[in-house]
Amino acid sequence: QVQLVESGGGLVQPGGSLRLSCAASGSMSSIYIMAWYRQAPGKQRELVASITNRGSTNYAESVKGRFTISRDNGKNTVYLQMNGLQPEDTAVYLCYGNLFGINYWGQGTQVTVSS
Repeated sequence: QVQLVESGGGLVQPGGSLRLSCAASGSMSSIYIMAWYRQAPGKQRELVASITNRGSTNYAESVKGRFTISRDNGKNTVYLQMNGLQPEDTAVYLCYGNLFGINYWGQGTQVTVSS
């Protein structure tokens, strides 16, 4: 059983930055892949970035060069550093983890980019 708790969302102006954190209960080192998804109103949930337990990363084209995903297995935490935020990045950001084939989701944290 894994619980994921996100934090770090908020309101930011266009061009600003935020860092999201996702704290996992238990040992995160066994979780093969962790990821951040986002869901905007009226839109499908989409993958933002993912990272394996070996540190291999993958990004959506729309965030490449602006967002960086990282994980600290010692702190059981995965991060999403978001720079150059734009209004189209506004969404609920959800943390995801897969452990032994079982999907786990956090509750989500709201990110709003507006002037």
